[in-house]
Amino acid sequence: MTMRERREETVYDEDAIKERLARELPHWYLENGWIRRKYKTSGWKSTLMVINTVGHLSEAAFHHPDISASYAFVIVKLMNHAAKGVTDKDFELAAMIEKVIQWQPGKEGGALEGTPDDPRFKYIKYD
Repeated sequence: MTMRERREETVYDEDAIKERLARELPHWYLENGWIRRKYKTSGWKSTLMVINTVGHLSEAAFHHPDISASYAFVIVKLMNHAAKGVTDKDFELAAMIEKVIQWQPGKEGGALEGTPDDPRFKYIKYD
């Protein structure tokens, strides 16, 4: 498919969005036509790490959110501008962002220990 070819995308209504968020992305919410998520961090360096991670995933997907940031949080907002509403693209990118940002390898039992439970090393405040 070329950039000029666009397939018809389903725009979900408010009830369908809320139901899907509750089922698939419980920490995300609908506000003013956007699905949103606030990630709490431990400071500016952590905030930049989250922004860069979201940026990489968004560029790879070629679907770009709006991002608001402050010292200790990042808000990600998704809505398909071309379709003028929330579509599968938004849900799929939100799910990938959630998976990567909330990843805690230490809880998986593998070789990766994960970030130590020590304030000196914390960067994300996991839900």
